[in-house]
Amino acid sequence: METEVAQDSIVTVTESAAQQIAAMLAGDTENTGKSLRVFVEGGGCSGMQYGMVFDERRADDLGGEFHGVGVVVDPFSANYMRGAVIDFSDALTGGGFKINNPNAHSSCGCGKSFSA
Repeated sequence: METEVAQDSIVTVTESAAQQIAAMLAGDTENTGKSLRVFVEGGGCSGMQYGMVFDERRADDLGGEFHGVGVVVDPFSANYMRGAVIDFSDALTGGGFKINNPNAHSSCGCGKSFSA
């Protein structure tokens, strides 16, 4: 799992995750030039849940470029995600994006929600 750390980034992104993000953006004219926004919000079975969407970078965003792909985090989410690593696996079972968050005290079985 190779990761690349950007200067002002809150999260890091593995090469496999960056490749998947780039593949999702390829040929998607609606999202051309946008970054992957990673955020947290209330909800899920553990109290907080992760979200991802392609979006424009805002003035107060933190983030960087990883293996050629832009990733941004808003200041609120940064409080919960500092040091997190975003990975991707195409395994038949348990595949998809995974966020390894050192700030999560517990997380649910699906890995998409956590408590801080």
